[in-house]
Amino acid sequence: MSKSTKEWKLEYPIPPGLVLQEHLAARNYSQAEFARRCGRSPKLISEIIAGKAPLEAKTALQFERVLGLNASIWINIESEYRLFLVREMETNKIEWTKTFPVRELVKRGCFSKPESDADCASKLLTFFGVASPDAWKAHYSNANVAYRHSPSFQSDEKVLATWLRLGAIEAEQQNCVPYSKNQFMEVAQSIRNLTRKPFDIALKHAKKLCNEAGVALVLVRPFKRMALSGAAWWLSPRRAVVQLTARHKTSDHFWFSFFHEAAHVLLHSKKAVFIDDQNKSDTEQESEANEWASKILIPKAAWKQITDITSPSAKDVKVFAEEQGIDPGIVVGRLQHEKIVHWDQMNHFKTRLTWDA
Repeated sequence: MSKSTKEWKLEYPIPPGLVLQEHLAARNYSQAEFARRCGRSPKLISEIIAGKAPLEAKTALQFERVLGLNASIWINIESEYRLFLVREMETNKIEWTKTFPVRELVKRGCFSKPESDADCASKLLTFFGVASPDAWKAHYSNANVAYRHSPSFQSDEKVLATWLRLGAIEAEQQNCVPYSKNQFMEVAQSIRNLTRKPFDIALKHAKKLCNEAGVALVLVRPFKRMALSGAAWWLSPRRAVVQLTARHKTSDHFWFSFFHEAAHVLLHSKKAVFIDDQNKSDTEQESEANEWASKILIPKAAWKQITDITSPSAKDVKVFAEEQGIDPGIVVGRLQHEKIVHWDQMNHFKTRLTWDA
């Protein structure tokens, strides 16, 4: 006589391994004994129960012979469960796309306008160079990031990751030599002397000098939900990145941000991503970066000369900046920051920065 097989139907998708566990418990079979009865390895049975291995047709037929549950039922359980996982994954992908600045990425030419939610998820994954939202989270969301946002704003995590990714894409295209700390220290001093040149020329020369020290200098337009001046991070152990937004749109802020990020590269860990805004300084590393940037732009002894003057005039600032070989807007910005002159004084010394439409 042949063994009869039972009909069995699930109300909702569950792993075939869970069904198998119930049948083994009902018959008081251990996994090892069941594996012997099926003529399969205990490892395979264990992986099926754990959901690591799919239940194939040959295995389903062996399960039918040992347990009496039709092989087609086992195949259906497996198929429904795998389909459920795929659907869940697609749903998660669509949910994951929310709050990314997709329209802005399309506008910037990063990819064409998505035709559907699924297409949007696919384009974003390709843009970030990851296979899944979980892979994105592991690579971007859990990064060791030292945040220093301005007091009244908090940058959206996905927007920040998008901005950093744009920086990485540009940094990869720059022709950098392997990083040299000593060379970059010399480069920083040379870039200080560039601040008096027209901004476009100074930025072009600054990028070239940074590349010659193993540092990619990138300027990436900020997104709306961002309150950041710049970032310092490492694309690889041999290439650092100084990434700036020019958010404040004046030369003095831009150059201070550059030297602040340069300080992170020179002084701090390669494992951290430093995300900075000039309005707040609440960590030792940020204080160190601020102090280093201030000293290289205007050394302490020189700064005392200008601050010893009661109510420095525009002429005083111009002469002092020429003596120091720096942009007078930088001097004005620091005088304003330290409340030696009012915020609305001598702003004509500052270069206004604009983004091309």
